[in-house]
Amino acid sequence: MSVENNPDFTRVMAQRAVKEETENAVLYGPLNFSREEGVIVEKYVIGNWKCNKGADEARNWFAEFARGYRPVKGLTVIIAPSFICLQSLSQYVKALGLENLSLAAQDISPFPKGSYTGAVAADMVKDLVEYVIIGHSERRHYFHETDQDVARKMGEAVDAGLTPIICVDRPYARSQLLALNGSDSKEMIIAYGPVEATVVRIPESPKIAAETAGIISSIQPGRPVVYGGSLEPENVKEYIDVPELAGLFVGQASLEVGSFLAICEQMAASMK
Repeated sequence: MSVENNPDFTRVMAQRAVKEETENAVLYGPLNFSREEGVIVEKYVIGNWKCNKGADEARNWFAEFARGYRPVKGLTVIIAPSFICLQSLSQYVKALGLENLSLAAQDISPFPKGSYTGAVAADMVKDLVEYVIIGHSERRHYFHETDQDVARKMGEAVDAGLTPIICVDRPYARSQLLALNGSDSKEMIIAYGPVEATVVRIPESPKIAAETAGIISSIQPGRPVVYGGSLEPENVKEYIDVPELAGLFVGQASLEVGSFLAICEQMAASMK
């Protein structure tokens, strides 16, 4: 059953959308974030392939991407393939010599290596990727991951020398971020994605995205915040122009090379 046709998921997300503004005011209080304090220097475009593409498809994607990719100073492009692709892609991407491009794992275990059947520990991917996505809304919903699970995964990632991409969603970003206060991470990207945008395929307005990014930065100052939620080449410029955002967290549009290149090119153009 697809996400769009899952009645429980749709009902929960609809309830969130109705309560969003009221709960946000209660949870966060007044916004305390200035644009001057939030000047972004480094930018990111992150592609999350989710549960798509086998090894051959992944190599073909990168071969086509390499022909059109033009690196830009200050712009980091990150691709998160499935686990089964990481070994071969790590070697293949290095051979392609793509500057400013890194791989990410889509998840890791909250436990170290050991007797945890089916788990993939951070130590097992640390030589293949530089980043790891943690706490995606789909993991929280379908696999019942808690804030404590996310904090443990973050700890494992940091210990392995990986940079966490921590996913949060409105209106629960405050509690999700506060759960990470005990984690010692010098580098961390925060990916904000309204879950309902995944269901109804309608992105959140740039105004609300900017407000939420400011709220996140008031809780975790100095961390780059990227927005994700129904992004396409046709609408990304609105989010690229938001000064509180350090980049884009792209899902479905990253599966097609032309679409993802177009998004990268728009971000690159904004930095010249």
